[in-house]
Amino acid sequence: MDNSKIEKLIDNLEGTGDYRLPQRAYHVVRLAIRDLILPPGTTILEREMAEVLQMSRTPVREALVRLETEGMVQLIPRRGFIVKPIEKEDLKRIYEIVETLDALAVSLATEKVGESEITGLETSIRLQEEALEERDLKKWARLDDHFHHQIIDYSKNKRLRAIIDTLSDQIYRARLLTIDNRPVPFHSITEHKAIISCMRAKDGTAASVLMQSHRNRARKEILKVITEKH
Repeated sequence: MDNSKIEKLIDNLEGTGDYRLPQRAYHVVRLAIRDLILPPGTTILEREMAEVLQMSRTPVREALVRLETEGMVQLIPRRGFIVKPIEKEDLKRIYEIVETLDALAVSLATEKVGESEITGLETSIRLQEEALEERDLKKWARLDDHFHHQIIDYSKNKRLRAIIDTLSDQIYRARLLTIDNRPVPFHSITEHKAIISCMRAKDGTAASVLMQSHRNRARKEILKVITEKH
């Protein structure tokens, strides 16, 4: 476990000082798994993580148990918690759900967005293009994730957001794990622009269809790489 990277992650987080200790531990460990600071197969020892987070083992264990219920880690007797691998079939099922929910989110958002929200999405795309020009694929992945979360936020449906949030971390880490083995995502930006055009035209049905197609294409690319790695 790379403690220095986790410490850097903690330093970059804002607002977590106000969290209860189990919530703070959960937030840090979840992001470390999501960002592959703790890659699949990593053993997480409660004692070691408690030292890094400067708290007792009890809140750390609470956080790890919560992450186990979310499918991110697994308790192995006498070994501790292990970061679960990204399983092809599990990821396929997750994508099938997210494709449908993201399509619903963009349909709802299209009804509610104004020009300021559209401008915000266009800014996200411009930053994505700059990241690709810099050949910084991890930066692009973060910006791409932000773009999708913007649309979910614009749907103004908290329950929908909560459901997608429980699945999005698995998708994000799969994208990071495979990003160097997939085509440079210029096509993704073209699809984002098409989705925004439909939103600006208030055509929620077309935006929904494009979003589902967009997610489906990404799923096929990622699953292909994971299959080849295994």
